[in-house]
Formats: sequence, structure tokens, C-alpha cells
Amino acid sequence: MTKSGANDPGSPSSGTHSPPPLIDIESGPPIDVDEDDFDDPFAITTTKNASTETLKRWRQAALVLNASRRFRYTLDLRKNEDQEKRKRMIRSHSQVIRAALLFKLAGQREIGKCSLSYDIIIMIPVTALSEMLKTDLDRGVPGDDIDLSNRMDMFGSNTYPVKEGRSYFGLEEGWIDGGSITFAVLLVIFVTATSDYRQSLQFQNLNAEKRNIQIEITRGGRREKVSIYDVVVGDVIPLNIGDQVPADGLLIKGHSLSIDESSMTGESKIVHKDPKAPFLMSGCKVADGAGTMLVTSVGINTEWGLLMASICEDTGEETPLQVRLNGIATFIGIVGVSVASLVLTVLLARFFTGNSKDPDGTVQFVGGKTSVSEATNDVIKYFTAAVTIIVVAVPEGLPLAVTLTLAYSMKKMMVDKALVRRLSACETMGSATTICSDKTGTLTLNQMTVVEACVGQTKIDPPEDGLQYHTSVSSLLHEGIAQNTSGSVFFSKDGACIEVSGSPTEKAVLQWGIKIGMNFDVVRSQSTLLYVSPFNSLKKRGGVALRGDDSQVRIHWKGAAELVLASCKEYLDTDGSLKPIDNDMEYFMKAIEEMGTRSLRCVAIAYRNYDKDDIPVDEGQLTEWNLPENDLVLLAIVGIKDPCRPGVKNAVKVCTDAGVKVRMVTGDNIQTAKAIAIECGILASGEDAREPIIIEGKTFREYSEKEREHTCKKISVMGRSSPSDKLLLVQTLRKLGEVVAVTGDGTNDAPALHEADIGLAMGIQGTEVAKESSDIIILDDNFASVVKVVRWGRSVYANIQKFIQFQLTVNVAALVINVVAAISSGDVPLNTVQLLWVNLIMDTLGALALATEPPTDHLMHRTPVGRREPLVTNIMWRNLIIQALYQVAVLLVLNFRGLTILNLKDDEWGNAVKNTLIFNGFVLCQIFNEFNARKPEEMNVFSGVTKNYIFMGIVGTTFLLQIMIIQFLGKFTSTVRLSLNLWVVSIIIGIFSWPLAIVGKLVPVPRTPLARVFSKPYQRCIAARNH
Repeated sequence: MTKSGANDPGSPSSGTHSPPPLIDIESGPPIDVDEDDFDDPFAITTTKNASTETLKRWRQAALVLNASRRFRYTLDLRKNEDQEKRKRMIRSHSQVIRAALLFKLAGQREIGKCSLSYDIIIMIPVTALSEMLKTDLDRGVPGDDIDLSNRMDMFGSNTYPVKEGRSYFGLEEGWIDGGSITFAVLLVIFVTATSDYRQSLQFQNLNAEKRNIQIEITRGGRREKVSIYDVVVGDVIPLNIGDQVPADGLLIKGHSLSIDESSMTGESKIVHKDPKAPFLMSGCKVADGAGTMLVTSVGINTEWGLLMASICEDTGEETPLQVRLNGIATFIGIVGVSVASLVLTVLLARFFTGNSKDPDGTVQFVGGKTSVSEATNDVIKYFTAAVTIIVVAVPEGLPLAVTLTLAYSMKKMMVDKALVRRLSACETMGSATTICSDKTGTLTLNQMTVVEACVGQTKIDPPEDGLQYHTSVSSLLHEGIAQNTSGSVFFSKDGACIEVSGSPTEKAVLQWGIKIGMNFDVVRSQSTLLYVSPFNSLKKRGGVALRGDDSQVRIHWKGAAELVLASCKEYLDTDGSLKPIDNDMEYFMKAIEEMGTRSLRCVAIAYRNYDKDDIPVDEGQLTEWNLPENDLVLLAIVGIKDPCRPGVKNAVKVCTDAGVKVRMVTGDNIQTAKAIAIECGILASGEDAREPIIIEGKTFREYSEKEREHTCKKISVMGRSSPSDKLLLVQTLRKLGEVVAVTGDGTNDAPALHEADIGLAMGIQGTEVAKESSDIIILDDNFASVVKVVRWGRSVYANIQKFIQFQLTVNVAALVINVVAAISSGDVPLNTVQLLWVNLIMDTLGALALATEPPTDHLMHRTPVGRREPLVTNIMWRNLIIQALYQVAVLLVLNFRGLTILNLKDDEWGNAVKNTLIFNGFVLCQIFNEFNARKPEEMNVFSGVTKNYIFMGIVGTTFLLQIMIIQFLGKFTSTVRLSLNLWVVSIIIGIFSWPLAIVGKLVPVPRTPLARVFSKPYQRCIAARNH
């Protein structure tokens, strides 16, 4: 079993301003794992990125004998392996077809022939193909409804058949197994199947949401975002780093465009695309560069569509909590079967030895005198008693509870702007001890505006006043802004205003360019792009080489201010004169620092002239060309304001109080990072801004491994970090036992998102590569939504624990009552039908009531749940033992002395009344104890109960149904009607569990889990054997 996370992550990391650890019932007290380093087979740490073989071993270790039946959404490992085989087969077929086609074309070129059909797409230039498709390569398709409808009718839509989910009747095997038994069984099955079916629909809706990717396309000369399903043949689609190729198509133009085709070919080889290799396959990801594609095939006509239509996307997934619960359920079931077998043996031995007597004292079995039919009837009665014990013992509600709470949480998290891609992330977020968050768009609003500009040694105030500098400066600025961008400027549909597209930083710079007089289309028409070096988060800059109307070649760079400034040897002053930068470098560095202290993102714009003869002519050499980035001339430094999100400071405080340390990891410079961190509450004051609390990525990267381990828990802010620095921080924190959640939006963030315990991708600014590597997508890019995910993660774990406490109380009480009664008197007070009703209460209805408890503020006032903490804590054991002992004591007293206490005759009617009272009191005990289970630690168990309509509705419905069963369904349940006085007695028996729970919570419990106490002798035995 994996040892990752063996150290208890429940304690807050050093440097966290969290309160002292609280002993909390919902997770149990903090546990010092070091004091007892034993290997718990139920301590499943994580299933993220686990292999099939690992999952098999976990199931075997946790006694998971029937996972696919117990858990409706547990991963079917055999089915998963079959799907992987089918994927490999389809991929190999597509490779064979492609190879055969290329071989055919090679032969045709030799003999000067060319056929039509698919060959045409390969041989015809993209310009000719665009004419056939009636597409303008610059402006895209017209985009009107009639044109789009015609294209869909002719070429199909960009959807593929998705195999339907499980049907209503296919969800529960009990429809076949139990359909002919009794109405009680049918009722249990109906409620369970209905609940399962609703959750199945919920999972299907979430999967549909995951597949509905929003992409940017060009239609009618405008950039607009549409659903991937709305892409049509002929569409012109810009591609940038991290984008998913939405359909099959051809490259129109590209700059250093590299595609990751592993999703189609199964090989992790990055393929470069250019006019010689222009084919783009749907489902692949853009690994680097930028380009524009023409869509030629959509939906089922693409290779990706063929692959997706041939397999069924399984919503099943293994989660650690599921594995542990399944193990517990199996273990309890084994105990139940063992006890039932023992009871049956005892009853049969008593019967055949003549020690069993009827109520009137007659011996039930006398050898040679008792008829076979009478003996058979008595034996069947004993078998029924044994089966009843098994029915009580097997906790079939556990799987339903985890399914319900996960589905309910996922649904509510969607409302809170979080789309769960992996079920296990719901659980793991409850254990998160640290969150490594991006700055831009997560802690800030991502609404960027240029609020300060510095040209030469002049601060332009206001920044949009373009008259303060020479026209030569304006001309170069306009050219650098318009050409060195991945954004676009266009008129709105009604032509009333100018719209800007691109990343927030690009949009801010373009809008500033427009304000200083730049005409985007005119400037771009005055020069020709020769080469593009797209911006990426590693080098933190992007550049272009272009040829102007005067045939002069210029290279423009734009990026992180201090990095671009370091490459400059001159600057252009406001009067248009060139000046050496060495003497004034201190002025520019101070300007950047001042902007940073005001939380401004600093971007520098620079250029240089270049000899056109030095530019590679050959296309292959041009592809390998490194755009010169030295000897630059500084044009301007701009400060971009991105205000903090409202409420983010409070969200950070909530995390801190909950023992979760928030770390900001950003590509901005240290001064900007420091200012934002103080504004967000990550740093208390400027005095905290010292190493290693605030550190540069480069410094952390250059540390030795031991130095990184020593300092990483102290880090609150990492500035000028690259994606590799973020990955290194995540790896180090996890190595030290932290449970790490990471936010990311770029393609280069994918390794960190993949490595983290919980990867959180941004839904608005996140690339498809980042989203594919994540576990949860934050739809509004808001840090407050991340905090809500933590609340829901803790709620999932707490709700499961509440249900376990409730169900084990019922199990223990019913098991002891029936076992004692069966052995002592040969009869059971609670018959099979009655226990099926109790099962319905505690399994299905109880699971539904407790699994839908919303998260409370109390959850965020305790330390994170340790990954190795026991599911059943000491306080839960205390609560359930107190309640079970009370129920056992009261009901056994009624069973053996009930006739005397109630002043009833010892006849059939008297025994029926007594047994009915036992049944009624037992059910009402569970109804009232359900309130206790809501708040396992708090004295006030009614807090917030009126706001949980599902809980109140289920409890009310259960109580009304119990009245109907007792008063009107006597023949069905073998009960009789009770008088008003006996109803009052039943209610008093049940309601006494409330004051008993309050008194019970005053009983102290040991810190060491009982599981450890009882396992120590076993561990010592194993250790001695090994030695």
C-alpha cells in the first residue's frame, strides 16, 4: 500500500495563523500518527492517478468483495480494461488507414495522378478548399442562422452519439431477486432504485457539462465564444497554447504550432504542424505556439467522434471513502452472518435436544412423536430468525449514503460554481491542509486596465494621452501593440462600438493602444508578419518579427517588465531620440518597483531593428529560429491594475481559521505579489515580507532538497515563479505530508495540477489542457469558490460519519435484541417484515436525510480531516454505544417483563401487544436518534434543522408511515393497534434519547482511537513474527 500521506496532515503547517487544534466529533480528535506507525488496511490515501493493479490490491486489502453491486458508481475495473483495449484497437486502425493513405498518395505522386474524395483534402491547397466551403480565411463563415443551419444539414453537427446511462430497471438487481417476495421488499427496492436513478441522471448531467467546452471562433470578421457543439464545417478557429482542437481540419497559418496527439495515437509525442503537415485531429491539444485552422469534418465524421461513439464513458470511479466503507460494510456483514450461524446452531441444538418449549410449557420436539411437518415448520421458523439477524446486520445503506452525499454535494457545488471532474476530489478537499493559489483572476478580478504608463523618463498622465510623445514613438508603439498580440480588435455586431478579444493582459494593452490613437486594422496592414514567438509562462514574454512597408525588419517584444528591461541597451525618449539605458537603469527599475508596490502588473514593450539578410529563408530553418531578444530599445513600461476580488480577504481568513494555509504562487514580480498578498490577507503586514515567507521562484529552485524541505512550509508568497517552480513546491509539500490543493489555468500548470492531491482549474481563463489535468473546475475563477469546495469536502466526510453513527446504533441494538431473544426464548420480537421497514428507515431514508445535510460554519472551525483518521471516531463510538445500550436495555426489559409491566395477560393478544410496543418503541428510538446524529458533538441537535427541508420531510413522512403501519397494516407486519397510552409510552421511550445524548456528550473520550488500541497486540504479533 502506498505510503504517501502517511504523516498526519491534520495539523496545520508551520507559519499558518490557525487557532489551536479543536477536538471535533465530526472527524475525531487530532491524532499523532508518529506514536503508532501501523499499517491500517482501510487507510486508503489516494486513488488519484492509481493504476488498475493498485486499485485491485486496495479492494482486496479492504475486503471489498462485491464493489460493483455495493456502489452504483464504483469503477468497474474489468469494464475499464476492456474499454482501454478497444481504444487501442481503434487507434491502431486509424494509424493503419493513415499509413495506407499516405502510401497511396506517395505512389500517385510518382505517376502524376490524384484521385478525389479524401485525397482532395490532402492535395488541394487550403485556399482552394476554403472557396469550396465558401469560407473567408480571414473573416470566417458569415455566421448567420441560415448559413449555419445549411452547413449542419450538409456536413452534420459537432456531436457524437453517447451511450445512454443505466435505465431505471437496470439500476437495482433487487427488481429481479426480490420482486416476488413481499411488498416490503418491493418498497425498499422502489425507494432505492428511484434514488439511484435520480443520482444517475445527475452524474450524466455533470458529464454533459464537462464535455460542453466553450471555444473561440471567427465568424463574420468577429471573434466570439460558442459551444464546441456549435462548430460547423468551414469555421475558422484560432488555436492557442492549451486549447483543444474542436474538430478535424487543416492548418491555415501557424507559428511554432505543436500538437499533442496522444489522445488519438496513444503516443506522447509532440507533433509540429506546418503547411507540409497541416492535418489537425479533433480531441488533440495545442502544446505550444499558435495558429488558425479551417474545420473540414465535425462530429461522428472525425476520428475522435468515431473513438468516442465506440466506447461508453463510464461515470464510475474509485474513491478512498468508497473503498473504506465497502470494507466496513463487508466486515459487518461477515460478523452478521457469523452471529446468525451461531444463533441458528444454538436454536437447532436446543430444538432437537428437547430444550425448546412453547409458551404453555410444552416441549416442541420429542423424538419419535413430533411429526415431520411440525418439526419442519419449527426449523423454518429458526431459519427465519437467523435470516432476520443477517438482514439487520448487513449495512446496505452505507453504499447508498456515500452515493447520495457525493451526488448531492456535486449538485450543490455546481451552484457554488465548482464542477467536479473526479468524485474523490470531493472527499480529499476535506483533508486539504494548504492551497497554492494563482493571483490573476483567482485572488483578483481579472479585469485589467492600464492605469500608468512610462515612456522614456516621462510618466504619462493620464496614460491614454498620446500627445505627450513624438509621432515616431507613437508609430512604433502602435506597431508593437497591434502586431505582437494574440488578441483582436473588431466592431460589435451592430457596429456601434469597438470590441477587444484576447487574454485579460492582452485586452488591457490593446485597449490602451486604441486610446492613444492606434488603428488596429490599418497598423496590421502596414507590415507583414515573418515570425511569431508566442507568449508562455516559462519565458514570460512574447515576440514577433515583421517587415514594414519600407522593407525594414523589426522585432517587437512584450512581457514581464524587469525581464524585458534586462535585455534593453537603449530607450526611446518622448522626443523620439535614442538614449543609452545604462545610466538610467536605476530610474526604470525604481518605476517598476513603485508600480509593484501599488499592486500593478508591470509590462514592458521594446523593439529592435534587424538585418533582413539574417532572417532564415528556408521554412524549416525559420521554424527552428530563436527570435533575438537582446540589444532591445525600450518603448514603454505600463502598469496594469487588476483589483482584488471582493470578499477574498474574508475567504483567506476562513481558510486560516480552518487550519488551511493559503499560499500565493504568481508569475508577477515580488513587489506586486507582496502588495496583493497584503491586500488579500495572505500576509499580515509588510513586516512579514522577508525570506522565506516571500520568495522568488528562482531562489526556491536553486535550493538543495533539504533546504527546500526546511523552508517550504514557511512560504506564503512565491513571486516570479515558473510552472516548474510551482510543481517543485507541490512535490515538496506533499513529501512533508501536506494535502495540497493547487489552482492553475495555463497549459504549463498541468503537471502541478496532476501532481497535487486536488487540482483546481479555472473555468474562464483555464486552458483545456489545464482542465483535463484537474479534479475540479472553478467555473467563476473565484478564490471564494475554492473555499466553498473545502466546506463541501468536509461536509461529505462529516455526513458519512453522521450516517455511520446512526446506522451502527440501529445495527448493534437490533442485533443484540434479536440474538438475546432468539437464544433465550427461541423467538424474535422483531420479525423480518418489521426489520425490512427498519432497514428502509435507516438505510434509504436515513441515508437521504443525513447525506443531504448542508455544510455548517462549524466545519470550518476545526483542523483538516487526517487522511488516516478512522471513519468511526472515539466520540462516535461513545454516542452509539450509549444509545444502543439504552435501546437494548429498554426493549429487552419489555421483551422479558413487558407483560407484567403493562399488566397484560400471557396469551396470544398480550404477546402481540407487547411485541408491537417493542417494534414501535424501536422505530421511534431511531426517528428521534436521527436528530442526535445530525450534531454528534454539539449539545443543540436542533440547530438549523428547520432549514433542512429534506430532513424534516423524511422524518415527518417516516413518523406518519409508522402510524399507518401500526394502526392499519397489522396483518402485513404482524402487529396490533396500540392504545393512546401505549403510543405515549412509545414516544417517551424514543424521546428519552435526546436528554440521554446530552448527558452522554459530557463523558470524556481518550485521544487514541479504539482501532489503534485493539490493533496494537496484533501489530506487535506481526512485528515479532517478522523479527
